[in-house]
Amino acid sequence: MSVSPCDLCGHDKFEIIGRTDRHGAPLDTAVCTHCGLVRHAAVPTEAELNRFYSTTYREDYNGEKVPGARRIMRAWNNGQRICGQVGPLLEPGCRVLEVGAGIGCTVKVFERQGFRAEGIDPGGEFLKFSRDQLNASVQITDLYQLPEDQSFEAVLLVHVIEHLRSPRQALEHIAGLLKPGGMFYVECPNLQAPFARRKRLFHSAHIHNFVPSTLQMLAESCGFKLRKRFGDDQDPNLQMLFQHSGSCELQIDEDNYRRTVEQLGRSDFLPYHARVRYVTDRMRKLATYADEHLRARRFVSDLINRCGDEAPPQVSGKAA
Repeated sequence: MSVSPCDLCGHDKFEIIGRTDRHGAPLDTAVCTHCGLVRHAAVPTEAELNRFYSTTYREDYNGEKVPGARRIMRAWNNGQRICGQVGPLLEPGCRVLEVGAGIGCTVKVFERQGFRAEGIDPGGEFLKFSRDQLNASVQITDLYQLPEDQSFEAVLLVHVIEHLRSPRQALEHIAGLLKPGGMFYVECPNLQAPFARRKRLFHSAHIHNFVPSTLQMLAESCGFKLRKRFGDDQDPNLQMLFQHSGSCELQIDEDNYRRTVEQLGRSDFLPYHARVRYVTDRMRKLATYADEHLRARRFVSDLINRCGDEAPPQVSGKAA
């Protein structure tokens, strides 16, 4: 089997570190022995990805075609968290784009905080909810159909980069969407944390898996500089804000491959469950689930009522 070059460093030497996905289905996962980027050993073609995301993705990945109340409530709370982190570092009223907007909650949160917010997504019932129920400014389109006209002050990529066939291509295009000095926020699972035990660590839809070092190396090689990192090394999600610098520098962290393989040992059954952080995070998650079960339907009903009478904002320069 021919192996495509590493999307981060361009090398083609990989080591297999996993043979199944989180559901036990066959999936070879490999780590680049030069830079430490973790990905599917066999990267799917663009045609295969387009077919997946335009048909069965939501049902296969989320377990539902139409967003349920708990998912909506969780997405809204996450949108508020992201806006609370990133918003104060942006110019008031600036133009913000979310790539992979999904339910549209983050777009709507930013809009209600005074930003000219809009989103794009491949489509489906999730996007229909964001337009019809939240009146969010979202559209069905592909990232690469947006012109590189430097018309945005900020771009958000929330739990999207791990799904991409070429994160490098996406970040290079995003750099062209941003005005000089514009902000790029990315959030994705943190392989270093770890976010799941070893047998449930890799997912067929997550083509690439990042640790802080690989995400920063990739962003810097595409013209960005780290502005701020939110959370800590044991946070299950990486949350990083970059600023467009225009200077593309690929500086390989030569110890990252060894460090990444070593850190994967923390996801083995005993080390994973013995962590103090596992206990506290699990208790917090269970409390959140209980709250969602009790309040989600009423929360969503109130949210739709609040947003239902608002017309989507007219955003100048929006792609057709």
